Amino acid sequence: MNRNLFLGVLCGLVLTGSIASISLTPAHDDAKPRKVVKTNAEWKKILTPQQYNVLREQGTERPFTSPLVDNHEKGIFKCAACKTPLFSSDTKFESGTGWPSFYKSLSKENVVEKVDRSYGMVRTEVECGVCGGHLGHVFEDGPKPTGLRYCMNGVALEFEKK
Repeated sequence: MNRNLFLGVLCGLVLTGSIASISLTPAHDDAKPRKVVKTNAEWKKILTPQQYNVLREQGTERPFTSPLVDNHEKGIFKCAACKTPLFSSDTKFESGTGWPSFYKSLSKENVVEKVDRSYGMVRTEVECGVCGGHLGHVFEDGPKPTGLRYCMNGVALEFEKK
């Protein structure tokens, strides 16, 4: 009988704790970016064919084709798909690679890194943390203070002048 009483009390405590945690958890944490989810058809309607290829199919634009490579104005670089702020012009540098390069992102939540094992090599892919769009890759050959080079497809970015 003591065992049944113990199990009953234990189950009651677990249920009470679960209910309390559910009711105390906010429906949405405003500090975290909201996720943007669209079908392929919806993305095709709002993106150019080149943007769709890079952002949704993990393509790569040809080097030195983006006007953002030579952009030296002050401002913010945003995701071309969902307009999420990704990089500051203060962290942009000339990498000589032909793609816009940055040594630091604005936010770890907005710029997500994941392992990319395509083409027989291991790299770190960079995606928009809000819409999941492919932005480029990050390499460990950048300048100080981070030593990182976020090598981004210019077509995946949109520049907003300050």
